[in-house]
Amino acid sequence: MSISDLYFNGEHKKEIGHFANIVKIAKADGKISDGERALLLKTANRLNISLEEFTVILNNPEKFPINPPVSYDERIERLYRLTKMVLASGEVHLKEQKLFEKIAIGLHFHNDRAEKVCVEAIELVIKNIDLDDFILAIKKVDSI
Repeated sequence: MSISDLYFNGEHKKEIGHFANIVKIAKADGKISDGERALLLKTANRLNISLEEFTVILNNPEKFPINPPVSYDERIERLYRLTKMVLASGEVHLKEQKLFEKIAIGLHFHNDRAEKVCVEAIELVIKNIDLDDFILAIKKVDSI
């Protein structure tokens, strides 16, 4: 096995962990809406998640660890994708919000600021802010 194979496998594991977190949020209210399912399929495709992996993760997302990226910007980008799933059903359920905050802490956002970061993330995505502006805004909120 070459170094590039190891790197790909490590990166793919991170993507699988991220996808599992997105699935957890989709399932938090007990059902997956049509909007959530469409976003899951789109995200799986973008993350190179195979159909077999998709099925395994969909059935048992708790089996996969968070595996946050080292890069702060990449962690914020994951928060952005998670926020889109929180809003995919058209409303934010309390269970989704609490799970979202827990995952944010797992992505290494500080415990004391996770709730504030998640609330800001939801507000930004509702306003249809692009990823670059989202990253800048979350950095401001996370540093306060």
